[in-house]
Amino acid sequence: MRIGTVERLRRYPVKSMLGEELGEAAVTERGLDGDRVMGLLDAESGRVASAKNPRLWAAMLGFTAVLEPGGVVITGPDGREVDERVLSELLGRKVRLVDERPPGAIVERAVPEEVLARGIEEEVAVTENEIGRAAPAGTFFDFAPLHLVTTSTLDAVPAEAERYRPNLVIRTEGDGYVENAWVGREVRIGPDLRIRVLVPTPRCAVPTLAHGELPRSTAALKVLAAQNRLVPLEGMAALPCAGVYAQVVEPGAVRVGDAVELC
Repeated sequence: MRIGTVERLRRYPVKSMLGEELGEAAVTERGLDGDRVMGLLDAESGRVASAKNPRLWAAMLGFTAVLEPGGVVITGPDGREVDERVLSELLGRKVRLVDERPPGAIVERAVPEEVLARGIEEEVAVTENEIGRAAPAGTFFDFAPLHLVTTSTLDAVPAEAERYRPNLVIRTEGDGYVENAWVGREVRIGPDLRIRVLVPTPRCAVPTLAHGELPRSTAALKVLAAQNRLVPLEGMAALPCAGVYAQVVEPGAVRVGDAVELC
């Protein structure tokens, strides 16, 4: 059954940085080619730097990472290319740019409700979470290697897709959070790619932050908290969700305009 069309493709070569728009991409069990292949490690704590803790790392969303033939290129807010040393200076903490996630890597996730109530500059409670539990070893995905969101969800908030950092934006009919119904199902995209939708994507404070030229928007989380609280995994509390995480069942190419079908 056809459920939509691929409207946009995006990848983020460095975790928690802005990414790039694509017309097509190869997809393997490691996700879109070149997606989340690098991350920053906080030299002091050894944890993966993530805008999920905005007091420390919100500024990462002012940097853009793209994949060039020679490797990943990072540019700062002024458009100039930066290296690890300059990143450390601009972020105010010494960081290491690495291309493999350490085993058991941890990120700090600020409690979103406290960030909304007190602001991103304030010290708030954080939880520690191991990343990549449903992703191949070494990658820098929060959970699984693919993240999808529908235009129905974006229209319901409303919010820009960039705030939720999806790989695929799927043009869908219908109102509300239609991808919720895909959890546990397999989906075919284009002629070859087949994925399995695992869980709804719980949202942290990241969608509310400034993303490059996009200003801060608390509605990007508040609307979800009011309209779409779900239990992503057994044992978890109900959390604001937008989009779904997926694993790759059969690799293949994906292109803007590809049909999306429930299997």
